Amino acid sequence: MSRSKDEEFELFRQEMNDVTPLVGEEVADIRTAFEPTLAQKERRRAAEAEEQENVNFLSTEYVELVEPEECIEFRRDGVQEGVYKRLKQGRYTMEASLNLHRHTLREARTAVFNFIQDCHNAGVRTALIIHGQGKHSKPHPALIKSYVNKWLREMPPVLAFHSALRHHGGRGAVYIMMKKNAEQKQKNREKHAKK
Repeated sequence: MSRSKDEEFELFRQEMNDVTPLVGEEVADIRTAFEPTLAQKERRRAAEAEEQENVNFLSTEYVELVEPEECIEFRRDGVQEGVYKRLKQGRYTMEASLNLHRHTLREARTAVFNFIQDCHNAGVRTALIIHGQGKHSKPHPALIKSYVNKWLREMPPVLAFHSALRHHGGRGAVYIMMKKNAEQKQKNREKHAKK
């Protein structure tokens, strides 16, 4: 047999009839009682950094080395020849840029990954990465340039890239064209649906 809420409350009151409230002025401040310790904060920060590192799928394994003066280029299937030609000629406005000078390989990997993700999320379609030629880099010349060439191919938002013209950094920089993000695609659908 089920009881109504009033009956349950009355039973509760009867059970609590002989309970006396605690006396005292001291009340625990629950806002600070559960503050993480410095060690807990540091462990959390390390775990978040490791998690962020795990999200970054860019490979640091074997890379095919390119020469410092070599032109790097790539185009996914479906990118029109005229569009790619305009990219090669630097005829698009570069909406964002990243300078990798003085970056270690690990720093460059994180910077490239975050830059491409941020650009794509913000709707940037064309960008410039300055990787340098790396003529004097150790242990191999053009090491970061070689990895940028590899990493950009691994990133789904990247449609195409090509070494830049001299006034944008020449063979020490690369133009990048990215896919439209979901918001841009939706706006494009709405624009064409109205016609």
